[in-house]
Amino acid sequence: MNSQDWKAMLGAAFNVDPDAAAEETVQESAPATAAEQQGKTMIDIILDKKGRNGKQATIVANLTLDDENLKELAAQLKRHCGVGGSARGGEILIQGDKRDAVLNFLKSQGFRARVI
Repeated sequence: MNSQDWKAMLGAAFNVDPDAAAEETVQESAPATAAEQQGKTMIDIILDKKGRNGKQATIVANLTLDDENLKELAAQLKRHCGVGGSARGGEILIQGDKRDAVLNFLKSQGFRARVI
């Protein structure tokens, strides 16, 4: 029995062309960029000192990115500001008071952002 015979019979039973179905699964949509994924949602940039022994941290909040894009954006921000930080839970933490640098970088990347 030919391997294509069972596919043809199954396709006929469910009114599906097996070759077309196989092509559809191979084609994947291009991953959205971070700016496209964020859309028109405003990003908040906040200065936080609580619970850090008086040290300042810049928090980038209201991000609607997936984990991969969030970590990539955090890495770009840390490189741009020349400091450390982390990304988790839809927020990016940048060490120090870097509100202006973060705002300028995000706007240059096409995000809508504001300092609070």
